[in-house]
Amino acid sequence: MDEDTRYEAVSSRDARFDGEFFFAVETTGIYCRPSCPAVTPKRKNVTFFPTAAAAQGHGFRACRRCRPDAVPGSAAWNVRADVVGRAMRMIGDGVVDREGVPGLAGRLGYSARQVQRQLTAELGAGPIALARAQRAHTARLLLQTTGLPVTEIAFASGFASVRQFNDTIRRIYARTPSELRTESGTGTGTGTGPRTVLAAGVPLRLAYRGPYAAREVFDLLAAEALPHVEEILGVPGARTYRRTLRLPYGTGIVSVDERAAGPWLEARIHLTDLRDLTTAVQRLRRLFDLDADPYAVAERLGADPVLAGRVAARPGVRSPGAADPEEFALRTLAGPEEAARLALTYGTALDSACGTLDRLFPEPAALTGHPVVGPLATALATGAVRLDPGADREEAEQALRAVPGMTADRAALIRMRALGDPDAAPAGSPVGGPGAEAWRPWRSYALHYLDATAAPPA
Repeated sequence: MDEDTRYEAVSSRDARFDGEFFFAVETTGIYCRPSCPAVTPKRKNVTFFPTAAAAQGHGFRACRRCRPDAVPGSAAWNVRADVVGRAMRMIGDGVVDREGVPGLAGRLGYSARQVQRQLTAELGAGPIALARAQRAHTARLLLQTTGLPVTEIAFASGFASVRQFNDTIRRIYARTPSELRTESGTGTGTGTGPRTVLAAGVPLRLAYRGPYAAREVFDLLAAEALPHVEEILGVPGARTYRRTLRLPYGTGIVSVDERAAGPWLEARIHLTDLRDLTTAVQRLRRLFDLDADPYAVAERLGADPVLAGRVAARPGVRSPGAADPEEFALRTLAGPEEAARLALTYGTALDSACGTLDRLFPEPAALTGHPVVGPLATALATGAVRLDPGADREEAEQALRAVPGMTADRAALIRMRALGDPDAAPAGSPVGGPGAEAWRPWRSYALHYLDATAAPPA
């Protein structure tokens, strides 16, 4: 998009572009999402930025009306396989917070200076600024949905010090943390202790753009649900998906509701360590494919005579990912029945069960001696196969194919789900042949449209 097209999107308050770019107004010092309901500023006063971090780096503060930090992520980071796309996926997963820029660079196979230069050149902000913007969003979320003390929130959000936390919140939101908490319509500011917050969970609204075919997503999750690790409650149209998560600092239990009250899914996350909040949110976003661009998918696939009717009948069909990529790979190789036995026999028991959820799926290191999944577990445990958010998808698929017992179709499925590739094409599927080239880069979505569960009614 050129800047004139972006301004047209701003003038029409087009929510399709929320998260794809941001605009800032020189006369007010505020940056917004394209669909901001405020009066459209004059073109001469508007500057466009590819990321919120870039706008913040130029001294602009977040709009109070449209909350630009709460938009869906850009679909570009899921599509792109280059260094910038991989880096953005890892920053979203919290790698910079846990390992710093050197850790991010090491995972990408580049020097810290090269990563800094590439991100700054394309996105207007380096990895530290991008991570800081994400920390600020997490902090605002905790300030406005929990009663945790400010000090606890600072470190739970990933800030190194309370001073850094206070300075960042003031710069981005033009308010102190206490003012942000007590503003109308947000948190009450009661002094709830960490133990109470961990027990109650953090309520969330997981934003998405465009139509969202929740029924198809929840049907798939219900069909795949692994006892002791996952469960689906309720009836179609009003279901809740729940599962356990193994996270960098502890464990979690997450729940997501099928029924949407707005352009978001209602969720609640229970964590043993609040530092895992950012990572848990990103894993849910990948599982439910919330950063997708259904408009771009429909434009490409809806023009094809084979898919046109299905796309029209089922707007917003998504390509779900995986909450735990390594778990998904092991389950794919094992099959449903053996995966259930693995969870029950080798899974780690939770300190406190929640309904039927009482296990974490076993780590790869615990399964290296298993006759079926042992070779894959060993490859995952040693790093011979990498399935983290920043993994190179082509290299990962080739490494998977080299694992004994792994078929090409299973490797492609793992690439599609565990690595979130929107253009995966299993060789034996309808999207794996030369006739499907017109569906690129959305062949994963085409596969879901061709699936029987997404077929239009007779």
